[in-house]
Order: sequence, then C-alpha cells, then structure tokens
Amino acid sequence: MEKTKEVKFNEGRAKGTDRSSKPPIIKNLRLKHHTANSTSSTTAYIQILGIGMDTHDTMPSILLFFDKQRFIFNAGEIDHIFLSRVCSESIGGLPGLLLTLAGMGDGLSVNIWGPSNLDLLVDAMKCFIPHHAMVHTNIISHTGPLQVDNFHSSASVAIKFKDVKISAIVLQPNGVEGSDVKLSDMSVIYVCELHESKGKFHKEKADALGIKVKTKFRELTEGKSVKSDLLDITVHPSDVMDAPIPGPVVIVVDCPTNSHAQELISTQSLNDYYSDSSCQLQSSKIVNCVIHLGPASVVNSSHYKKWMNKFTSAQHIMAGCVMKEVQNPILKSSARITERLNYLCPHLFPPMSSASDHNFLREDSTSKLSNAIFAENLLKFIFRPHARLGFDRSDVPSSLPTSAVIDELLLEIPDIIDARQHVSQLWQKPTATNKFANSIPDSKSLIDEPILDENSPPCLENIRRDDLEITFLGTGSSQPSKYRNVTAIYFNLFSNGSLLLDCGEGTLAQLKRRYGREGAENAVRHLACVWISHIHADHHVGLVRILALRRDLLKGVPHDPLIVIGPSQLKHFLDAYQRLEDLDMQFLDNKATTAASWETFEFDNEPNKAVTSTSSLEESCLQGSSKRLKLSVPVDNVATFALLNRLKNVLNKAGLERLISFPVVHCPEAFGVVLKAADRINSIGKAIPGWKVVYSGDTRPCSETIEASQGATILIHEATFEDGMAGEAIAKNHSTTKEAIDVGNSAGAYRIVLTHFSQRYPKIPVLDELSMHKTCIAFDLMTINLADLHVLPEVIPYLKLLFRTEMLIDNSDDHVVEADL
Repeated sequence: MEKTKEVKFNEGRAKGTDRSSKPPIIKNLRLKHHTANSTSSTTAYIQILGIGMDTHDTMPSILLFFDKQRFIFNAGEIDHIFLSRVCSESIGGLPGLLLTLAGMGDGLSVNIWGPSNLDLLVDAMKCFIPHHAMVHTNIISHTGPLQVDNFHSSASVAIKFKDVKISAIVLQPNGVEGSDVKLSDMSVIYVCELHESKGKFHKEKADALGIKVKTKFRELTEGKSVKSDLLDITVHPSDVMDAPIPGPVVIVVDCPTNSHAQELISTQSLNDYYSDSSCQLQSSKIVNCVIHLGPASVVNSSHYKKWMNKFTSAQHIMAGCVMKEVQNPILKSSARITERLNYLCPHLFPPMSSASDHNFLREDSTSKLSNAIFAENLLKFIFRPHARLGFDRSDVPSSLPTSAVIDELLLEIPDIIDARQHVSQLWQKPTATNKFANSIPDSKSLIDEPILDENSPPCLENIRRDDLEITFLGTGSSQPSKYRNVTAIYFNLFSNGSLLLDCGEGTLAQLKRRYGREGAENAVRHLACVWISHIHADHHVGLVRILALRRDLLKGVPHDPLIVIGPSQLKHFLDAYQRLEDLDMQFLDNKATTAASWETFEFDNEPNKAVTSTSSLEESCLQGSSKRLKLSVPVDNVATFALLNRLKNVLNKAGLERLISFPVVHCPEAFGVVLKAADRINSIGKAIPGWKVVYSGDTRPCSETIEASQGATILIHEATFEDGMAGEAIAKNHSTTKEAIDVGNSAGAYRIVLTHFSQRYPKIPVLDELSMHKTCIAFDLMTINLADLHVLPEVIPYLKLLFRTEMLIDNSDDHVVEADL
C-alpha cells in the first residue's frame, strides 16, 4: 500500500542552517527519539499544537501522544510525521525539524508519511538541508492500514506502531479519475485506533477458582488459560477478568474543497465507524474524537455537516477554521515584550493587529452539533486513563490582557512612566520649519515634513510619511526563539507597493501580527519583488508560503509572476518545489543584479550609450569589489536580459532607481543589497536626491559593504555576536556589534540599524555610549518610518531602561548554542 524510502541528504549540497540546539517547541515538549518497548501505554491523548492559530498562517499541528511514541499530523518534532497534504500550509515546520535533527547528530531520524508527492518535497529540500538529516519517507498511495518494515534498507532500527493502529484513506476530488488527478489534489484522512485495554483482574475470583501460584495471575492477565492449583479445572481469562475496553478511535480529516467533501461522503472506507452503521455494532469501533482541518467554506456546507452527524458519539474539534479571534498567544514572552515596547514608544512599536476578519466559522454553524467545539491552542483530548476520557484545557494558554502587562511593568520599573513621556516628546520638538507633532498620522499628516537636524541628509528634505516604512519581521539568527523570529525585512512603499528582503520561517505570521490578516494580504498582493541574501534556511524558509498566498490572492486577476532574486541554490529549490505546486514566480540570480551586470545590461540595452555613463551608485558598488566581480554573470542570456528589463520597470513603478546586489563574506553566493529611490522634485522645482538603504545580509565586515554603503541613509547591518566574541564571529563569518557600527561609520551612513542577533541576546545586546549617536537596535515588529530617522539614536537609552533587569540567557532550558552558519 505504501513504499518506504530512506533519504540521507547529500553532503555535496549547499549547507543549510545548522541548528545545534533544540528549538523552543522541542524543548517545551521534551521530545526525544526512541522506539517502543513491550510496556503498554498508560497515558494517551491528542493535543492541538496550534502554533500558527493566532495568525492562521498555517494549518495547526496535532500531537498524538503515548508514553513510548509520539506522532505528529502536519509537521512538527516527533518520531513520525503524517502529512494530510503536501503543500505550503501543511509543511511549515518540516525544514526546521530536519535542520534540528542535522544539528543534533547522533544518527537521529524521522519517519514522514504522506501522499504521492511527498518525495518531491524531500527532494526539493536537499538544496539547503545538511546531509546529516536522515529522513524515511513513506508514500501513501492507497487506502488501508499503515505498516513500517521491521528494518529499513540501510538502517538497523526496528520501528513499529506499538500503541496504535493508523490507517489512511486517500481522498481526491470527486469525479476526477486516473491520470487526471493532480498530485497536489491528493489528501489523506488518518484513522487512529488505540489498542483495547485489558479488563480489571479480580483476585477474589481467582482465589475462588483455586489459583494460588502468583505467576498464574500474570498469565491470566496476558490472555493465557491456566490449570487450577486446587480444582480439576482450566481457568480462562474471562473467568477472572472484566471484558476488555474497546480502544478509542480518533480521525483526522483534511477536506480542502467541496469536491473533496463530496468524495468523502461517498467513500465506503469509513462505514465501520459511523454511529448509524450496523457494521459498527459488530466491530465495536466507537469514534471518540474527529478533528476537522478543512476551511470554513467546506465545513460550513450542509452536506459536510450531514456527514459529521454520522458520528453521534464523537466529539468534533474544528481546527481548520476558528469561530472568533484567538486572544491567547502561545509565545507569551514575545507578546509581553511587544506590549511593553508599544507602551514605551508606540511610534516605533505599533500595537499588534488582530486577525478578526479571518476565515471564521459562523457562530451558529455548529449550533445543531452539541458535540462540536472550536480548537484552542494546546487543547487536549485524553483517551487514557479511561477514567479521564474527554477534554483537558489545563495547558490552554490564558489570556494576556494589555492592562496586566503594563501594571506589571509599572511595578517593576516605576521610572518607565517618565521615560514614556520623554520618548513622546522626541516627536514633538518644535523647529523653525516644522510644526509636526503627531507621530501616529492621519491622512493630512502624511504630507508634513519631518523634524530635521543639521546632520540630516538632503534626501530627507520634504520627505513624506508615506514614502518608506521599514518593518522588521525577524531580527534573530539561526532559528526562531520565543523572543526573536528569524530574518525578514518588509519595505512598505505605500501606494508604490512593497518589497521583502529575506523571508525566514514565520514571515507571513509576523506580517499578520503586525498588520492583521487584511493588511498582510495587501502587503503580499502588492509585492514588487522578493530579494534573498543567501541559501541558509533562516533567510528563506518562509518564502514558499508567501508565494503560494500571493498566487491564491491574485487568482483570476491579471498580473505578472513575482520576481524572486536570490542565489542560484535557491533556484534549484524553487524549481524542485514547483513540481508540487506552481508558485507563480520568476527567478533572477543575485549575480545578474550586481553593479557590473547592470552596467552590461544598460550598455547592451542602449548601444549608443558609452560605458563611462555608469551611475555614481554603481561606481560606489564597483569600488573595492574587484576580487568578486567574477560573480557577475553575462547579460547575454535572452531570458535574463528580458527579466532584468522587467525588473527595471517594476522598480521604476515602485519609485526605485535601482536594486544592486553586492557580494559579501559569509558563504558561497552570499550578497548584500542597495536600494536607491528615484530623485524627487519639490514644489519649487528643486531636485531632491532619493534615499538609499543598504542591507548587509550575513557577513563579516568587508570593503564591499563599506563601498556600497557610502552615503547611505540607512545601513541595516547584521550584528550576530557581542564585542567579546570576535573570534567566534571570524570563525563563522559574522560580525560583532562594534564591527557593524564601524562599517556604518566608515561609510558615512546617516543611521545604522543592527539586526540578526544571536538568540543569546533575546532582548537587547550590549551597546556602549560612544556607539549610540547614530545607531539603533532592531526588534521584531519594529517599524521605522523614514521621517523618524532623526530620533532613532535618542530612543536607545530608554530601551536600555526597559530591559535593565534582563541578563543574557544562561539557564539550561533556554540556552542557545550558536549555530555554525
């Protein structure tokens, strides 16, 4: 029914992020790799691991827990992973898991089950997953029980399902036959049947039947008949034990479309489990819990609810859609910090938006199903012990009211009240040329001038608040933590669209936390392009989810594929992944967007134009880069030339003069990028130069970054390590805080924003007083408007006050060993 294949990622592939410690989810669940022994399970439950349920960016994961084995449905950290579908919604956590396994070593492996396109996914991930990760893929092609061979072809670990029988039901759209079925249309329903529990043993009955030898008690409980020690009879287990308790049954249903629902209703494979089935009376298969992963558009339908009614004895958990906004975040530490930052400085840290307009189920849609509830984060349904059968909400996170967070803050740091007032006044300083006082603008204030100081660059003259706003969606390195997500930077150009620089895991979730569902979808819908710095997974794993969402949002609307600029290894991954689902994108190599490549393009595009007409921006990028000019690619390829021409038009529509990639010192094909806005003409006809933002990507301090950053309005530079760890920074091709600031000072950048911090520094890194005159520290969900650049360094002392009691994480539960990037 299924085929098993062992995959060991090739050593010759590009190296991904090496996670040398367990990510928070693994640590919180305390999960370790092991196999089952002969001891039967005494505890069993199923739990909703709705990590994305507050943002609805991915399907929730479901944990099936036994004392000796763990099973996950739709990506997680576990012995066995079962995918109901292979798509961006259901695989979000899988790359991170494989990176973690590779970092932990010790021959750890994972078994992944899924429909026929699972192999395509695993093959695609070879482009960035280290060879240490061991994956056993189990392809489900037909309906029936799942079985694992006792021994894999090259592994000596015996694996079997000790505590549960898991069967799969393959679901495809109704009316689609044979070769017309697309691999992406396949969905799998999983039926999990726990083994029956033994009935209670009655010693008094055994005594009455003459059983005196204690070892015979055990034999009877094991189902064996024994001879009486006092009577001439054979004693059977049924003589001294209660009848066995039928094993609980849970069904996980992922029905993505109404066409799948029609097929679900007509399938005969579930007949034994329906309450109104005569077969069920004979088989004693009583379904205790059904978990529904389908969207509201499906589970709201009358025919789907009619199908649900066939399980009259089951509790239904609606996990694919929610009735109302989820108010209880799992990552409370992160939410608490966000609330505190918002209290101190709402200008840079706006309140998180709600997702209240998401794909909600109508409140009355399950009113006729008294046994249906809506999923909650960490909700459990306990199967064993049988006396506790039913729901357990003890782990469900409690609400985190803003008022409680602020009250706690005021008790902890009473001075924060005055600090908040001082920060507010930074946006209210009067000047001779500006009356602007309100930093949370209405439509009128968008045209007010910013407060300029004598050192402000000319590009900030007459700048509008709807010119550029930069939001940091992730500011940590290596892997997500409970305080910082991995790298992603969102450039909001307002009416001119938007860009993403890097797109780490969870980027879509962060967009939704910052802008709400509708705002995040608008951001994705209006993306001009996405630029990826290098192949390490913490910089691009969130890209597929963004691309798939944009494809869906623009379905039926005339549009062009999104341009994705990145290293050549990323193209290998995207090309392989698109065998699973179309991502509606066009790829352009970073090397094709270097200054030298743009120069070749311009010269070829305008034959009469002399080569000496290279712009000053390109000249600054070319200086100091001679050692790496070999990275540029000839622009004689027709497809590359056409795509560069299209990129130029896209950038022009976004108000950008140029996007230039430049090589940096980190890993093969690692780049930084320069974004230069077009010049503007003010109301009196004066030409005002456009702003210039430089992003270093991951790098050691290098001449290429300094040259590219000459005169930058903002330099966003990685600062992975503190100053005392220069040796480690050199070994891993990263920068220290001081080195990053020195690069900005050498280039004459107006403002330096530090990011990509080691997860050792969850809140604020060490920063000396001399470094603060033009420097700012980035936090997750921090938003910097170009009109606010003048105040950024002045906020740092107040941030230090906010985190004055925080120390580096050094306890065993939260310690992060820096990954070898």
